[in-house]
Amino acid sequence: MSDFGQKLQKYAELAVKVGVNVQPGQNMIVNATIDSAELIRLIVKEAYNAGARFVKVNWSDDVVTRLRYEKAADESFLDDPKWYAGEMLEYVQNGAAVLHVISSDPDLLNGISSERITNHQKTYGHAMSQYRDLQMADKFSWSIVAVPSISWAAKVFPELPENEQIPALWEAIFRTVRIDHPDTIEAWRNHIANLSSKAHYLNDKKYQKLHYIASGTDLTIGLPEGHIWVAAESINAQGNTFLANLPTEEVFTAPLKTGVDGTVSSTKPLSYNGNIIDNFKLTFQNGRIIDFSAEVGESSLKQLVELDEGSHYLGEVALVPHGSPISQSGILFYNTLFDENASNHLAIGNAYAFNLEGGKSMTKEELEQHGLNASFNHVDFMVGSAEMDIYGVTKDGKEEQIFSKGNWAF
Repeated sequence: MSDFGQKLQKYAELAVKVGVNVQPGQNMIVNATIDSAELIRLIVKEAYNAGARFVKVNWSDDVVTRLRYEKAADESFLDDPKWYAGEMLEYVQNGAAVLHVISSDPDLLNGISSERITNHQKTYGHAMSQYRDLQMADKFSWSIVAVPSISWAAKVFPELPENEQIPALWEAIFRTVRIDHPDTIEAWRNHIANLSSKAHYLNDKKYQKLHYIASGTDLTIGLPEGHIWVAAESINAQGNTFLANLPTEEVFTAPLKTGVDGTVSSTKPLSYNGNIIDNFKLTFQNGRIIDFSAEVGESSLKQLVELDEGSHYLGEVALVPHGSPISQSGILFYNTLFDENASNHLAIGNAYAFNLEGGKSMTKEELEQHGLNASFNHVDFMVGSAEMDIYGVTKDGKEEQIFSKGNWAF
């Protein structure tokens, strides 16, 4: 087997054994693009080797997706995908694991009517609401991994000859998920333990607020009573662990919906709905976004903020040191799965129920009563830098530094 083949095999094993952690007798759903066929075949084989009962692959294709947005009837974007939502809901209610393998072009929908994109988002979000609630409460195992595509690799490495772009992106992805370690699984165990120690420290502190200070950023984020900091590993309803993101470098919790005030500036481009948003700024008052601007993609930012009422509020606050391996690589991936793990980030939209004590068993209404935001959306955007300082504010108003110049201060 070639060196690349060995790495791809290790990647498949990581996705199955650590990502979704397939159990004997469990069904598995794989959502993938046709660019990922070689990896998907290995993943399916690994899942069956792990004892999976049945593995179903749902294929998609960027070209077909773009053609739909260009040529389909306007009213088709108002049709709820009830058949897909019903199938996915039935699978996860019966304990299936879900693996997403992504590779889409960051500029896929550039130039497409914003109305079409927004209509699809709303109808899809409405149809998938029950599925999303189960996902946000860790009721089933799910994970996301990535595979290079021609257009994505060209976006990340435009300076390289075409025949070197995809290999370069593969190598970058392999490094971010620790495939270059002799024992990848053991490397992940050690990494998870390190992240968990940071989460334990923050959970012991029970800060009431966080205060972010950097160029273009002066933001205070309130934290709800009973908030929980989580790192990397999650536990599903059956008590099995899984990793929602591969890679992951973050420690995160849910903000108090109405407790965000001030201004925050982005530090990396955001690929949202096939369009790039860059150099943008958000201003909050009592949790709600009251003003926004962007040098690139302001109309897409407007779509994001105005998708629904919950998209005017935050649903996640995540801490990632500037010294993380992804950040130190100096590579801008134009893909949130990677770029969010190179930078402190926030998320517009829905909050995770598991970030609140007892949240996994609460109704949507109960979660909102405890200060968590609800939305069809959950979109991470990057705000960290080498100059960012973050302070934890205690109950008596004392500020304790938890990030100094972009890295952990403890």
